[in-house]
Amino acid sequence: MLKAVLFDLDDTLLGNHMDTFIPHYFGLLGQYAEKYMSRDAFLQVLLTATQTMVADTDLSMTNRDVFWQSFHRQTGLDAAEMELYFNEFYRTHFLELERVVTRRKTAVSLINLCQKKGYKVVIATNPMFPAAAVEARLTWAGLPLTEFDFDLVTTYENMHATKPNTAYYEEILDKIGVAAAAALMVGDDWENDIEPAASVGCFTYWLPPDNETAPLDAQLVTKYGSLPELYALLSAGWLAEEVLA
Repeated sequence: MLKAVLFDLDDTLLGNHMDTFIPHYFGLLGQYAEKYMSRDAFLQVLLTATQTMVADTDLSMTNRDVFWQSFHRQTGLDAAEMELYFNEFYRTHFLELERVVTRRKTAVSLINLCQKKGYKVVIATNPMFPAAAVEARLTWAGLPLTEFDFDLVTTYENMHATKPNTAYYEEILDKIGVAAAAALMVGDDWENDIEPAASVGCFTYWLPPDNETAPLDAQLVTKYGSLPELYALLSAGWLAEEVLA
């Protein structure tokens, strides 16, 4: 029986193409960082710290701690001071990026349906952003934390691995107390969402990007289609009576 649904955020619950979002994001963030260093120097530090976070396998450290340790090693700047400075960016300037995303109408009704059915609902967005940045994007999606009580929202503060590391999915399942065989992962990114979730034993629902129409490996995806199609499936009781191994 299905007990939990894990949702990716960007280009799943929220229309947010990274090819559009990232240049705007880096532009704002690089400009904000010029108080301490040039835009180009900062973006290189940011890239290296992010790559370090993704590659890290020390599960005793949060993604946040790995990121800021790398930042400090590269710049010599006080990590605590820098974190406070950039947290202010996410509370203010980051909000300008709402103009480059689109709301997906089905997202709200889909979350409501899952919660009405008693499923645990996780916002399983890649935890490379602080909570403020994730919360802003949830608000843009029509799913503000002031109105929706999710069982878990993954951020760089509360997770110890990132996608596509299977440890990320294992940690989610451990935190919510649900076996992989009773969980469904919903996402658009094959390498980050579908492959690792399937490899730990989750059901998977893939939302193909615009230029793709068929799964790369049919054995890894339980079903694929659109958000409205997923809503129809879950409404009809899909996975509710599956015999779980």
